[in-house]
Amino acid sequence: MMNLIYETQDSFYQYIERVASGTQTIADYLREDKVGEAMQLIAQFSEGVAWLTKVIVLMREHKYHINIDPSQINEFLLEINDGLERQDYVIVADMFEYEIKPFFEEATKERFYQMKEDKN
Repeated sequence: MMNLIYETQDSFYQYIERVASGTQTIADYLREDKVGEAMQLIAQFSEGVAWLTKVIVLMREHKYHINIDPSQINEFLLEINDGLERQDYVIVADMFEYEIKPFFEEATKERFYQMKEDKN
């Protein structure tokens, strides 16, 4: 079981780095009017951050914590969806570059740590 936990954590760290770099590509595609390509990457981004959120929750169940707020990730998804519904690609590009990218760049520095058991 411990191997699975550590392998999942390693995959999490690798994936979060790809998310951080991919956010700039999404912003660039939207600004270059490559909306189709951007939409494909946004779909992958959404799936990926859903997986990241799931890992954070599952790790907590196994007493591992990381200083990344999954509710912030969900907030990004809601804001992206809102911007896409309005077809406001400038706002969505700005969100990816100036909000989401810095969030995930900071998140790459975080590591899971084991929480202490309460001894009552």
